[in-house]
Amino acid sequence: MALFEGFAERRIDTGEAVINLRMAGNGPPLLLLHGYPQTHAMWHRLAPALARRFTVVLPDLRGYGDSSKPPGGDDHAGYGKRAMADDQVRVMEELGFTRFQAVGHDRGARVLHRMCLDYPDQVTRAALLDIVPTALAYGTADQAFATAYFHWFFLIQRHDLPERLLAAAPDAWIERMLGLSGAGSEVFAPEAVAEYKRCFRNPATIHASCEDYRAAASTDLADDEEDADTRIACPLLVLWGGKSVVGRLYDPLAIWKEKAADVRGQALPCGHFLPEEAPEETLAALGAFLEG
Repeated sequence: MALFEGFAERRIDTGEAVINLRMAGNGPPLLLLHGYPQTHAMWHRLAPALARRFTVVLPDLRGYGDSSKPPGGDDHAGYGKRAMADDQVRVMEELGFTRFQAVGHDRGARVLHRMCLDYPDQVTRAALLDIVPTALAYGTADQAFATAYFHWFFLIQRHDLPERLLAAAPDAWIERMLGLSGAGSEVFAPEAVAEYKRCFRNPATIHASCEDYRAAASTDLADDEEDADTRIACPLLVLWGGKSVVGRLYDPLAIWKEKAADVRGQALPCGHFLPEEAPEETLAALGAFLEG
């Protein structure tokens, strides 16, 4: 892919999924996890610079991109953040990294939140981009949240209503989710958008991504309830878009200080897609936080 010149491609079998990834660099290991409805291509503006300091690992989450699409199961646990986090820890172990830093955006940040709780000895530093905890979002949802995040409630509907509707117009859905018809749509590289569309045209990707959201509204909430009093042990950086839904509706820094022992963070001058809308600011914030 032209977006990642010099990055090697790998596919790693974790036992439950086969994870597609790219990697480059020779420094300390750094795992970057993408969000919805994207792939690892979302990191194309940050990864080359980060690879000068770190060994950067860019996977597609299970169900997304060119990673495999295992079944979700009756309880959707196959796409629970616990299973998705376990994939990535196994990937890093296979690459020879038993301890690493990680950055997650959107769904990837939810996977990273769970990873910090389940694997505190492996994650040494974590950065969460433009999220608040899933349980809090559902527990405090109001009209403003439901209007802005309508897809949270659409995608969790019983199979196969959302799958059928999305399969009828996958490109239009990608454009809607990225806001490509509005002001500022030029921030997305055409090559990256083409990659998102290519992957989302696969009905298996559409179904898997629905299962991701169904898991968030079921098995993830149960897991979060069990760990409600467990705090993230590693240093945590929280970044959010000052113009995003998270930035408008919440106080992210205060919220995450209730969930972690060592938290810092700031708003960036952008919307939801920080690495693509504000790459320089995102890179500067990450660079000041990560150890390399």
